[in-house]
Amino acid sequence: MKYDDQLRRAEEFLHARIPLTRAMGLRVVGNDDAGFAVAAPVALNSNHLNTAFGGSINAVATLAAYGLLWLELRDEAADVVIRDSSIRFLRPIYETITAVCARPDAAEWSAFKANLRAKGKAPIALRVQVQENEALAAELQATFVALRRDAP
Repeated sequence: MKYDDQLRRAEEFLHARIPLTRAMGLRVVGNDDAGFAVAAPVALNSNHLNTAFGGSINAVATLAAYGLLWLELRDEAADVVIRDSSIRFLRPIYETITAVCARPDAAEWSAFKANLRAKGKAPIALRVQVQENEALAAELQATFVALRRDAP
């Protein structure tokens, strides 16, 4: 699959399954060895100070992790839910909320997928950095659980 086609399909999936992403102006902006990236304009996600609303920052970060898992699990017939998360806000964001979910190493992916196949569900901890103009603005730590659709 072409890189651009993969990004387009991921964005279409998020917009279809999570309608809030359309209202937020969420765009899938990257997927490479470093991770999966999404962005949303502050103009659609602002607070009373005309900076990014904290809830929007959290949502964009969560969606970066969710998007990465969707791409990785498309062939696994699994659904993904979030178990827990924690976010630290470090500085205001003025124009664009950009979140990059770091890609776990190969051994961690392998163990995660093996557990999913063997047990029907598997947790994975993911880390997301939220940036603006290459400056770190927030960090999200979250645990997601993949649930195989055919598991009892």
